[in-house]
Amino acid sequence: VQLVESGGGLVQAGGSLRLSCVASGRTVDIDTTAWYRQAPGGQRELVASITSRGTKNYADFLEGRFAISRDNAENTVYLQMNNLKPEDTAVYYCNAVVVVRTIEARSEFQYWGQGTQVTVSS
Repeated sequence: VQLVESGGGLVQAGGSLRLSCVASGRTVDIDTTAWYRQAPGGQRELVASITSRGTKNYADFLEGRFAISRDNAENTVYLQMNNLKPEDTAVYYCNAVVVVRTIEARSEFQYWGQGTQVTVSS
C-alpha cells in the first residue's frame, strides 16, 4: 500500500483546508485510514480515522472543526479542516492499517504517507 497526501499549505486563523490521501496498491486490504499530525518538537497524535465500513473517530481536541470522509471509487480519504487555529500547525500524515487474520493469529501492518505541511498564521 502506498499513500500520497496533498492539500497542505499556509492559511490564516479561521480559514479552511482540505487534505487528500490517495492510496494505491492493495487498497482492498485497508481496514482503517487515519490522519495523524506532528507539530515541531511534539509527538505524533491521532486526528481522525475512518474504517472501511465508514465508522469515524475524532480526537477530542478538534471540537467538531474537522471532518473525515472517503471516496472509495477514487481510493481517497479526505480531511476537511475548518476554523483552523495556529495550534493546528503541524505536518499531517496519512496512515493506513491492513489487518491480516488467520486461524491462529491477527496481524496489523501500518503504512504511512510522506506528510503534508499545514501552517496556520495568527
